Amino acid sequence: MRANGRLRTTVPSSTIRNLGILAHVDAGKTTLTERVLFATGTIHKRGEVHTGTTVTDYDPQERDRGITIFAAAVSCTWDGHRVNLIDTPGHVDFSDEVERSLRVLDGAVAVFDAVAGVEPQSETVWRQADRHGVPRIAFVNKLDRAGADLDTAVRSLRDRLGAVPLVVQLPIGREDSFTGVVDLVAMRALHWPAGADTVVSGPVPEALREEAGRRRRLLVETVAELHAGALEEFCADNALGDATLARALRELTLSGDGVVVLCGSAYRNRGIEPLLDAVVAYLPAPSDMPPVRGTADGAEQERAPDPSEPFTALAFKVTATATGRLTYLRVYAGTLRKGATVLDAATGRTERVGRILRVQADRHEEREEAVAGDIVAVVGLKAARAGTTLCATGAPLLLEPPSVAEPVVSVAVEARVNADTGRLASALARLAEEDPSLVVRSDPETGQTVLSGLGELHLEVAVEKIRRGHGVEVVVGRPQVSYRETVVRGVTGLVHRHVKQDGGAGQFAHVVLDVEPLEGTAFEFRSTVVGGRVPQEYARAVEAGCRDALAEGPLGGFPVTGLRVTLTDGSTHSKDSSEMAFRAAGRFGLREALRLSTVELLEPVAEVTVSVPEEAVGGVLGDLAARRGRVRGSTAEAGTAVVTAVVPLAELFGYASGLRGRTRGRGVFTSRPAGLAPVPASVAAALPAG
Repeated sequence: MRANGRLRTTVPSSTIRNLGILAHVDAGKTTLTERVLFATGTIHKRGEVHTGTTVTDYDPQERDRGITIFAAAVSCTWDGHRVNLIDTPGHVDFSDEVERSLRVLDGAVAVFDAVAGVEPQSETVWRQADRHGVPRIAFVNKLDRAGADLDTAVRSLRDRLGAVPLVVQLPIGREDSFTGVVDLVAMRALHWPAGADTVVSGPVPEALREEAGRRRRLLVETVAELHAGALEEFCADNALGDATLARALRELTLSGDGVVVLCGSAYRNRGIEPLLDAVVAYLPAPSDMPPVRGTADGAEQERAPDPSEPFTALAFKVTATATGRLTYLRVYAGTLRKGATVLDAATGRTERVGRILRVQADRHEEREEAVAGDIVAVVGLKAARAGTTLCATGAPLLLEPPSVAEPVVSVAVEARVNADTGRLASALARLAEEDPSLVVRSDPETGQTVLSGLGELHLEVAVEKIRRGHGVEVVVGRPQVSYRETVVRGVTGLVHRHVKQDGGAGQFAHVVLDVEPLEGTAFEFRSTVVGGRVPQEYARAVEAGCRDALAEGPLGGFPVTGLRVTLTDGSTHSKDSSEMAFRAAGRFGLREALRLSTVELLEPVAEVTVSVPEEAVGGVLGDLAARRGRVRGSTAEAGTAVVTAVVPLAELFGYASGLRGRTRGRGVFTSRPAGLAPVPASVAAALPAG
C-alpha cells in the first residue's frame, strides 16, 4: 500500500532472502547478478560487463577496469519473496568489502568458473563465509565455454574447499552446445531455446534418462548419509520422495553440512530461474537465523529477528553520493521509521534518520520504514561509520562490528598544487570514512601524508577516486609494504622501576615482566601477580602501556607482533603510584625487554598463481626466483603451465606488466595474502626505518 505517495513494504521476514554473490574475479558474479535482475523483471534490458552497462558496476572505475570494486546492493522479487542481493568484489585487494558484506548476510551464492573450478580468491571468500557461518549454495558458471566440465569443477570444491557437494542438476549438452539442465530433484528437463528469454520445462531426454537416474541415486545416497530423517525414509523405502529430498537439502544447507550445486551460463541467460528457485528453497530467511547477540551494561543479551523487538541494526557501509551521505544498515530487530531518533550504542550519541531508501545500486527508492531482516540505506546520519551499532534510544545493545583487515601497502601522497592541500586532506578523510581498510597517517620524520591499503590496485583505485571525485591532482610515491617485528626469543624476570619526583606528587611503579613468542596472535597480556601486590586497575594500565610500546620495535621502528607479555610481580607506593605511572612502567619496561630479546623482521607475503604458455615457464620461474619467490608447485595441461609460489609482496609491484612483456601478453596471475615471513638479513639491512 502507499502512504504519502511512498511505498510501505512491510513483509513477513520468512519471505526475505539476504544473500551475497561471492567468487574469484572474472567468474561471472556481476553478469549473474544482472541476469537475476532481468529474470525477476527488475530491469528490462540486460547489461554487459564488457560494455560497462551493468546495474551493479556503476562506478566509472568499475566500468573502465571491467571488475567489481565496491559491494553493490540491489533488491528484486521472485516467487513472492524479496531477495536483497549484494554483488561483492572478486579481487583480493577488495576482500574487506566482502568481509563487511558477509557480516550482515544470511546466505550466499558462490560462483565458480566451469573451466577453472576453485580459484585462489574463490577459496579466500569461501573461508571468509566459513568464519561467519554463512550458508551457501554453489553455481558452476560458464558451462558454455570450451573445456567446461561440471564434474571437474565439483571435484575441486570437494578437494580444495573440503565441501560436500550435493549436485542437483545434470547439464544438457557440452560447451557451446549446452542448452539446459536436468533437475535431479523433480526429474524434469529445463531448456533455454536459442534467442528465448524464458525456460521451457519438459520430460528428461531419452538419451539422458539412465545418467540422470544414476546421478539422482548418488544424490539421494549422499543426502541419506548426512541427514537422519532422510536416512530413516531411505532405509524403509530404498528411495526418497521429492518433498523429503528438498527438505533435507535445505536443512543440510542451513547447517553447513552440504552445499547444493547448480550450473548454467549466466552470459547466455541459462540456469538463472532454477538458481532463484534454489535461493528461495534452500537459503535461510531472517526468521531462520538465531537471535542477534550483543552486550549491554557489560552483560550479553539477545534480540530475536522480530519487528516488535527494540530496534537494533548494524551499519556496514558508508558512501557519499550526490544526494547525500548514505549509511547502509542491516536491521536485525525491531522497526525503523522515517524521522526516528536512533542511538549509537558505542558512543551514546543520538542521531535522526531523515530518509529510508531501498537501494538499487546507484538508484534509490524511498520507504517509510524498515523492519527486522531488511537491508536499507538511510540519509541523515552524520557520525555513524561501518561497524556502528544503531538501536532504540531506550534499549541499547552493542553488536560485534565487522573485522577490518590490516593494511599491507603504503604510498606517500601529496597535492600537486599547494593550494589543494586542504582539499586533499578532506578527500582522504572521506575515503577512510567510506573504506575502513584505508588508513591515512602523517609520517613523523618526513611530514608526508601516507595512505595505506590492502594492495597496489586498492591504492590505485583510491587515488583515482580522489582525482575524479574531488578534482585534486595527486603526486604518489613508490609503494611501500608494512613490515613487522616479532620476538624469536624473549626474556624473563625483567625488572623495571618507574620513579619520577619533580615536586608535588611523584610517580612510582615497579613491574616484573616476562616476554615470550606467541604464534597466531598479535599480542596477549596476562597477569600472574598474587597477593594484591599490583592491583587489577594497575595491571590494566601496564597492559595499556605495553600496547603503546608495540607501535615501534627495536630493529627499525616497525610495529611489533606475535608476543605474550606476563606481569609476574611488582610493587606500589602508598602515595605516588597511579594508573599513569604503571602505564609508563609498562611502556618503558616492554621497550627495554624488546631490546634485550632476539627480534626478527617480518614482511607480508602473497601466494601467487601464474598461468603462462608452457614455452614461457622457464623465464617465469627464473623471474620468480629473482623476486625471492619460493615455488610450491607447477602443473601443465593443454599447453598451459600453472605455477604456484609464495612471493614477498614488496617484490610484486609492477609484476603484472613484467609478466605480460615476458609472455607477449599471454600470461596472467592472481595473488592472495599468505601472512608474514622473515626477511633475509641481507634485505633487512637495506631497509629504511619504519
